[in-house]
Amino acid sequence: MKEYYKDAKKTAEAMRGGWFHSGDFGYIDEDDDIHLVGRGSECINTGGEKVYADELEHILDEHPKIERVCVFGVPDETWGEAVRAVVQLKGGESATEEEIKAFCRGKMAGYMVPKSVVFVEDLPVTAVGKVLRRKVKEKYGGK
Repeated sequence: MKEYYKDAKKTAEAMRGGWFHSGDFGYIDEDDDIHLVGRGSECINTGGEKVYADELEHILDEHPKIERVCVFGVPDETWGEAVRAVVQLKGGESATEEEIKAFCRGKMAGYMVPKSVVFVEDLPVTAVGKVLRRKVKEKYGGK
């Protein structure tokens, strides 16, 4: 990568010492496979535990009633940040907050289970179908 298009500040932040710093987090397993778990900017710190939004979204994508989901942290007096899932259900489906939380409980650590679930008709997406996280967080990020 040479630079961010017309964004010298972002280029300077990402390019340091000739290396591109993407902000992605990951790990290498025992087979030397690389697993990306999320971006630093999307890491939720809840009670000192780290929750990666992408990891939780992949789990929630497995729910048969969920069309799209966006996960992020919201301010919380007790935990610093609390996990929130904004969910768009598939057409004709209905679900409750408790149903979504129950689905999560057997598939992830307890601190990762969303503290709140917000149901919406539509989530804003890009032309290729990627959820516009910033817009969702701006609209549904308050307490």
